[in-house]
Amino acid sequence: MSSDKNVPSVSVKYAQTGSSTKSNELGMRPMQERAYEKRGEQYLLIKSPPASGKSRALMFIALDKLHNQGVRKAIITVPEKSIGSSFADEPLAKFGFWADWHVEPKWNLCNAPGSERSKAESVGAFLKSADQVLVCPHATFRNAVEKFGVEAFDDCLVAVDEFHHVSANPDNKLGAQLADLIARDKVHVVAMTGSYFRGDAEPVLLPHDEARFETVTYTYYEQLNGYKYLKTLDIGYYFYTGPYADDILKVLDSSEKTIIHIPSVNSRESTKDKIREVEHIIEELGEWQGTDPATGFQLVKTPEGRVLRIADLVDDDAKREKVSAALKDPTQKNNRDYVDIIIALGMAKEGFDWIWCEHALTVGYRTSLTEIVQIIGRATRDAEGKTRARFTNLIAEPDASEEAVTEAVNDTLKAIAASLLMEPVLAPRFNFTPKAQASGPQEGFDYGEGGYDPEKCNVGFSEESGQFQIEIKGLAEPKSKEAERICQQDLNEVIAAFAQDKTAVERGLFDEELVPEELTQVRMGKIIKDKYPELDDEDQEAVRQHAIAALNLTQKAKEVALGSDDDDTAKGNTALIDGVRKFAMDVRELDIDLIDRINPFAEAYAILAKTMSEESLKQVQAIISAKKVQLTPEEARDLARRAVKFKQERGRLPSITSPDAWERKMAEGVAFLARMKAEAANG
Repeated sequence: MSSDKNVPSVSVKYAQTGSSTKSNELGMRPMQERAYEKRGEQYLLIKSPPASGKSRALMFIALDKLHNQGVRKAIITVPEKSIGSSFADEPLAKFGFWADWHVEPKWNLCNAPGSERSKAESVGAFLKSADQVLVCPHATFRNAVEKFGVEAFDDCLVAVDEFHHVSANPDNKLGAQLADLIARDKVHVVAMTGSYFRGDAEPVLLPHDEARFETVTYTYYEQLNGYKYLKTLDIGYYFYTGPYADDILKVLDSSEKTIIHIPSVNSRESTKDKIREVEHIIEELGEWQGTDPATGFQLVKTPEGRVLRIADLVDDDAKREKVSAALKDPTQKNNRDYVDIIIALGMAKEGFDWIWCEHALTVGYRTSLTEIVQIIGRATRDAEGKTRARFTNLIAEPDASEEAVTEAVNDTLKAIAASLLMEPVLAPRFNFTPKAQASGPQEGFDYGEGGYDPEKCNVGFSEESGQFQIEIKGLAEPKSKEAERICQQDLNEVIAAFAQDKTAVERGLFDEELVPEELTQVRMGKIIKDKYPELDDEDQEAVRQHAIAALNLTQKAKEVALGSDDDDTAKGNTALIDGVRKFAMDVRELDIDLIDRINPFAEAYAILAKTMSEESLKQVQAIISAKKVQLTPEEARDLARRAVKFKQERGRLPSITSPDAWERKMAEGVAFLARMKAEAANG
């Protein structure tokens, strides 16, 4: 066994206080108690990591709304049928609550046969029935809203699990329907997610809709630090040359409970024969002993004499359905020896609950940070005897210098850390500047293969700041500080508002005689005036021009610059480097170095990082918060003084994640002041 596999890239240690798994007198864990305190809110957004108890939190809240708040029905909608089991019957009264959670079997449409459209009829029947709780896939809910209209859901609770599947883009049907439901204002909505951002950089909600939600945030470090058993999470990046199957056993320890995600068939890492890839992994692990007739698991005897139980979720035929059903068997949930390794392609990511998983091994670069965070969550369940968990990404060695790769990994680790703190980090950020007649190429900017062209709009990328720089001839400059801030920070919100404008969308799609300026000038101009009435005419025009430029560049970026999650075969093996450029929050500005050293790995190398503790995650959050907060030095000092008094009274500093707005404000002041001092020290 290679010694490399035991050396993590990032090691996160936790205190094992057990607090996050302890329940109060109502049977609620800390996150659930925090969410339940907000049960009276009509619109509630819960941002919380896997295994923190979002499903049960929803049960508590839904029961209160049904019994005490005049809500007549609760509809829980999930992205995949397999996730529906998370909302099965629970004897809540047994643990102190005043009611049990019950779903009539016929109203758990995740288990029902038939097409999603036919299931929509069942939603209609449920709305007319005397029963109160229904669980269904997102697709079923979309079809039901389309069939019966938003008014059919008046006085209902709509709970959306894995909320990052929603998007403000009008092409996202669920997002558009949710916007209509909110506009009608006769439903209650509970949105739940472990990653409140999308890999495609679309906003999840429009700003005016998001503002109506009360938010409950529970971070990874709060969750993991309170676990009873799990104390260490490792994150590692290992690079290989040649076929990945030749090196996979150097990072795969067969004694660990492992989920292996093989690469997409469209990716560079794939051999294009997914079945053969699985067979090769099984052959490398040991001697095949046959198939368990009850579960469909592959039985493989290792050289040490142990018999591994391997669940293959890659095979497309009926065998996969049998294996998938066996993994959902509730009677085996607490049986550590039931399965040893799960091999998957697109399954076993979000919402997949296998508490014994110790190692999430992903082959191939994932451009979606949402997907990475979801996969990490598969290994972060607390289970007896499970003290260590890890996420490993096995990647083809990039066509770039070791220094560039190290920087990219460090930035990726910082982005992951920010994501674990529920910070959004994945929207494109562009910096537009007017193109002067005498301007030339800027030092430190990469203008791509075409280079700088004085006759054209130039798009460059700054390696120093991590931003795109776009020169546009005749572009109006913002005059006021507020207009400058909007152009730098709010363009995604403006674009989202424009994309949601029904007049603009309908005329743009269906009116062949439409003059483009009617949309880009009149409609966009009206949106800017309505959204920012305090700006004068010149600044409103500058914001409009920047927004139209960003809208066009965003569309082009989707087509050519950033690629897709599934097909990077034409881009060259630089996906790791290119992917970092998608981070909206400029991770390069976060003064945190997580890289410790570089160790040899096979014919390539593994990048190893310093230990990242709970305290480090708190520091990351403080730095991010300080960059977002707009305070004067005097305001920051005043808040810091109040924070000192707060500590004297309560024995701790104010928390940046506190549900109390004033406590958060004091914490922001402390973080802002610390950032000021650090910048002054660095000169």
